[in-house]
Amino acid sequence: INTYGSRHTDSIVTENANTAKVFIDRVDAANVFHNCSTRFSDGFRYGFGAEVGISTQKMPPRGPVGLEGLVTYKYQLSGDGHIAATYTGENAKPFTHRDL
Repeated sequence: INTYGSRHTDSIVTENANTAKVFIDRVDAANVFHNCSTRFSDGFRYGFGAEVGISTQKMPPRGPVGLEGLVTYKYQLSGDGHIAATYTGENAKPFTHRDL
């Protein structure tokens, strides 16, 4: 399964709890089920709203993807020669940068 499967959804039907545990622990997929339909693998059922895609990679998002899973952020900062000073305040941690 890990070689030829989709890495999206896999399910096992068995009455043996140990076999099911081994399957769930070892199968590399976003959704791994025991004794239930793979149709449960649905972004809407998971509470993501409308499912807009699926992802079979290991990094997020993985599995059913709602709109929030597709959103990324870009932080923009404009300065005029500003620098990041050493942290201050109670329990402030110093920078540990040093020349090598």
